[in-house]
Amino acid sequence: MKHLVSVCAIVCALLGIMGACTTSKSESEPTLEQKLDSVFSAVFPADAPGAAVLIMQGDSVVFEHCYGLADMEKKTPVTPTTNFCIASLSKQFSAMAILQLAEQGKLSLDDPFTKFFPQWRTPVLRKITLRHLLTHTSGIPDNRNRIDTAFMLYANDIESPSYIGSLTGLYFEPGSEYDYQNPTYQLIYQIVPKVTGEDFENYMREHIFKPAGMEHTMYFEKDRDIPEMAHGYKKEYNTPYEEFDYGEEKFFGTKADGALYTSVREFLLWERALASGKIVSDSTLRLAYTPAIDVRRRSSYGYEMDYTTSYGMGFFIKQRPGWPTIISHTGDNGGFTTYAAKIPDRGITIQFFSTRNNINRETIVNAVLELLLGKPEQTPDSIK
Repeated sequence: MKHLVSVCAIVCALLGIMGACTTSKSESEPTLEQKLDSVFSAVFPADAPGAAVLIMQGDSVVFEHCYGLADMEKKTPVTPTTNFCIASLSKQFSAMAILQLAEQGKLSLDDPFTKFFPQWRTPVLRKITLRHLLTHTSGIPDNRNRIDTAFMLYANDIESPSYIGSLTGLYFEPGSEYDYQNPTYQLIYQIVPKVTGEDFENYMREHIFKPAGMEHTMYFEKDRDIPEMAHGYKKEYNTPYEEFDYGEEKFFGTKADGALYTSVREFLLWERALASGKIVSDSTLRLAYTPAIDVRRRSSYGYEMDYTTSYGMGFFIKQRPGWPTIISHTGDNGGFTTYAAKIPDRGITIQFFSTRNNINRETIVNAVLELLLGKPEQTPDSIK
């Protein structure tokens, strides 16, 4: 990740100290909304790729601001209803489909995943269960073909993970370690129709999105009209921003692991639907939020300094001294950089969707969390 926005810049924005400017003691203390706005306005100018941010506490939206552009060519501004590719935030929706089917007794999390792929007879795959797929503990390596450019740019959920059937070895014994893998979530695209008789997108629309009231949420597909669709952008050094999504970035078109488009307002409906039991029962939701495996420093994705991090089923569970538990996920796909979190003990939810790949998401998120939760305690050496 390119850290073009420094910690200092954000701290300065938060404190209102830019250059030689100072704040008069007679001026009133900035409101929480003003402080939050200063974090994002320092990063997202009006004439560059932007972001939508929504924060709710309890039943009230305490912050909803949009910054910059959703489409650089058309100069379309970001709005609360702009549809972003939320990248790996898509995984929690796929995970909930499997958990929903498990509740209905149509499958078991302890089913070997090869039950749904009987054509894959390699013995090394037999110990891998659906639970392992959802928790990134399968041991399956990412051996996708990175030589064929067309394959990398356009492979779908069937083509992309097809190499799994011929694997002769795993990274580790299933269930023993964590290794974040996109292809294992792509398998859900094929599992759902084999269990339900409905194609993946139809099942997700009827049983996941509609119960949540997410009328405008949909998966990307070439030439599909997605209303208010944002584009992702990349910028390297002093070059202009370039569009960086389908056709420009590898494996952008696979659905179950990362091609869902939605807005911050519709994602808020999702959070409310989960909390109210419209998607799965409370006990199943707690299972998704329960740590299944630790995320170590050497992990492929998800490790963050100053936090103790675990993975559940479609969610990271993060702990930091002095703060309540944070259940979150990040997403990176092409130029899209996303983050969504919930802090159950405080009744807080946060959505932050961006069309830029050159931001320091970790610094931005931590600045926001400090405003909402206060300064964390000193991080113990065991976490560093």
